[in-house]
Amino acid sequence: MKWARLILVLVTAISLAAAPQGTPKSQAKEAQKSTEKAITKAAPAAELIDINSATAEQLDALPGLGKAYSEKIIKNRPYRAKNELADKKIIPASTYAKIKDKIIAKQR
Repeated sequence: MKWARLILVLVTAISLAAAPQGTPKSQAKEAQKSTEKAITKAAPAAELIDINSATAEQLDALPGLGKAYSEKIIKNRPYRAKNELADKKIIPASTYAKIKDKIIAKQR
């Protein structure tokens, strides 16, 4: 009985040790996917437009902003925070909602 239990334990241990734990290719693919996700998340931060220094053309490129709003933003500079655009009614809240993730108000 003891021998049967010992053999059963050994067979189980060997089968678990021999089981595939993931191939190097699959591990490399997982690492590549996580790297791509990190790059994708970091990319938008590099493309933020500073409302305190952007040109009218850069502001015009934002969704919902045209020449009139761009000029109004430039005229009322400087801004301490980007939410001042909506708080001071420089642009409508609905337009601010469209661009808030694309802008920043850098301080000098």
